[in-house]
Amino acid sequence: MSAIPLRPGVPRRTRLRRVVVPALLILAVGTALWIGWAEDHPREERRLRQLVQDRLLTWFPEQMAPDPTWHGLHPRVTPSAPRRIGVVLIHGLDEPGTLWEDLVPRLEAAGFPAWELRYPNDQGIDRSADYLATLWPGLPAERPLVLIGHSMGGLVARDFVSRWRHPVGAAAGVEGPPVAGVILAGTPNRGSEWARLRVWLELRDQFPTVPGRRYSLFAALRDGTGAAKVDLRPGSDFLQGLNARPWPDSVPIRLIGGRLVAPPETWVAGLDAIFAETGSQELKQQVEAWWSGVGDGLGDGAVSLESLRIPGGPEPLLVDAAHRTMLARLLASDPEPPAISVILATLEIWEGEGPRVYDANDHGARATPEDDHRGRHGRFPHPGPLPEGEGEKERAGRDFHGKP
Repeated sequence: MSAIPLRPGVPRRTRLRRVVVPALLILAVGTALWIGWAEDHPREERRLRQLVQDRLLTWFPEQMAPDPTWHGLHPRVTPSAPRRIGVVLIHGLDEPGTLWEDLVPRLEAAGFPAWELRYPNDQGIDRSADYLATLWPGLPAERPLVLIGHSMGGLVARDFVSRWRHPVGAAAGVEGPPVAGVILAGTPNRGSEWARLRVWLELRDQFPTVPGRRYSLFAALRDGTGAAKVDLRPGSDFLQGLNARPWPDSVPIRLIGGRLVAPPETWVAGLDAIFAETGSQELKQQVEAWWSGVGDGLGDGAVSLESLRIPGGPEPLLVDAAHRTMLARLLASDPEPPAISVILATLEIWEGEGPRVYDANDHGARATPEDDHRGRHGRFPHPGPLPEGEGEKERAGRDFHGKP
């Protein structure tokens, strides 16, 4: 009697596929539903993210507390000259920690003492400003400090100054050195459309990007649960509140932005020849408007030129650089990042002169002093003129004829 052949077993690869494919589909559908809900309910999404962070802090206080070996205010430059002001550097969202490596040596050479703030940057931006407020009294009180914020770090600086250290019409909420000025480099003062990709940006957060920092679940959660990305969304409650808040007259502000698209000189020369040959002023205006629109929309690749602007603030000075390369070299052989010379020139102004007021006609190139030090709309003192020759390239980057 012949044996009945057994049904061959299902190959392991097939079994694995039957499990993995449905799981991936469920994950994709769940992610799509979450994104759709979050886009329509940003306020509820932020509240939920903050609630998760607060619960984790309650349940795991030691694991969720800021890491003292990484977070905090870290000295970067010890003063070697009798400077009147110092500097606090504030990085942006998900910064791997190498942003300031080109600026710090220049600050040291110029004698400006400097501290670097490292903070749980994926929490709500207001909480990051609160964290800075807890550290501020530990800084030397005898020297006013300039806050230099890159990207979201500029929003932390603005929130700290206007809500904690120099609130208009109220007593200071924290002791410590006064703020001598604020420099914002690539700061999305009106938000960034990149924040709409926050679900995918959070996946990037889970990979260690700093040598010596090893991945762990709590290390990722310790930086926050994503509320900062909600705050960065254009029109967010945080940005509306920040941009409506009055700014102290005693604190000048400098805006620096990047322009990703710079036209080749040969292209500009060719267009100038065409304009001269045709004599068509209308064509010239149309091409200039088109090019300006392209550059304005792209900005530095992450922040548009429109988003750089603060209601009532000075016009930004523009450099030909991307969002990060305005401050940090991509390659060791690259030239010095262009925002560094603007920062140093601004520090020299504030070191020797103090606040000035904004003249609506100077587009960030000059300032006119007034007795009451009021800004363009009674809000922002002008940062002052750059020294002769400094920033000329930056101002020339506005369009292909150097016009704002």
